[in-house]
Amino acid sequence: MSKIVTLGEIMLRLSPEGNNRFVQSDSFQVIFGGGEANVAVSLANYGDDSTFITKLPTHEIGQAAINSLRRYGVHTDKIARGGKRVGIYFCETGSSLRPSKVIYDRADSSISEAEIKDFNFDEIMKNKDWFHWTGITPAISDKAALLVLEACKAAKRNNVKVSVDLNFRKKLWTSEKAQSVMKPLMQYVDVCIGNEEDAALCLGFKPDSDVESGKTDATGYYSIFKQMHKEFNFKLVVSTLRESYSASHNGWKALMYDGNEFYESKHYDLNPITDRVGGGDSFAGGLIHGLTNFDDSHKALEFAVAASALKHTINGDYNLVSEDEVLALVNGNANGRVQR
Repeated sequence: MSKIVTLGEIMLRLSPEGNNRFVQSDSFQVIFGGGEANVAVSLANYGDDSTFITKLPTHEIGQAAINSLRRYGVHTDKIARGGKRVGIYFCETGSSLRPSKVIYDRADSSISEAEIKDFNFDEIMKNKDWFHWTGITPAISDKAALLVLEACKAAKRNNVKVSVDLNFRKKLWTSEKAQSVMKPLMQYVDVCIGNEEDAALCLGFKPDSDVESGKTDATGYYSIFKQMHKEFNFKLVVSTLRESYSASHNGWKALMYDGNEFYESKHYDLNPITDRVGGGDSFAGGLIHGLTNFDDSHKALEFAVAASALKHTINGDYNLVSEDEVLALVNGNANGRVQR
């Protein structure tokens, strides 16, 4: 069992039923989620010792967010309390040719105004194996970016491995601002996760592939992975490769580079997709679990891809699957027959 810490924002997600549009909805489903919180839940479901760090208001909505994490076994005792609000996002699930849509209402959330003094990062990182964060957190605010920096420094002081999922969000910041913040943080990162768009907008690298076409060619990543590895000395560079045929039908696989060789995972045909929000987070959670519990990085990548493939079948942000369920898919059990 590995001990992992994640840092970020957990938000209140409000979604119409099924594939309904915002404008036709009279009610919304209440779900909690957010990049690093989703990773923490995945890891807890696999049996890892998972701790999530954030700041939440003392009122009942803040407590509800904490309760949603506790429900799945995530440690919440290091969460700071205070501030005015929980960030909100509205998510409309797409279908066929209509893409999903997200509207943010997260300005002035508690974590965006959190101070370094709200956390004892050396205590949090003590005796931990891994620290994970995403590019969403430093994009929230300059204060949140400082939290990530201090957490990374504490992780390194305590010999904790660090991973990042680049996760560029154009509704939160520009590519220029992202690069000015993210590039200096890469010196603390051991494992870098990010797709072709993230690598271009967060770090300035551009692969030989057309993002908007919905088609990806793994060979287009070879040169960019080598550049990223050389510039930032990552131990591993990893990317998911999504083929978007429609909002309901995607192809899914991943690629890993360790400085010597490239490894491409099994390909999955995701059709129909129930909910793709959190797909990347479920991949990150699966990868961290695999790298900290298996003795083979290739097996870790296959576990991560299978875990994220299963996430696309689950409503909500959290990937609610066990290690055994993921391993069953890795080993070829993909027929969907009733388990009796």
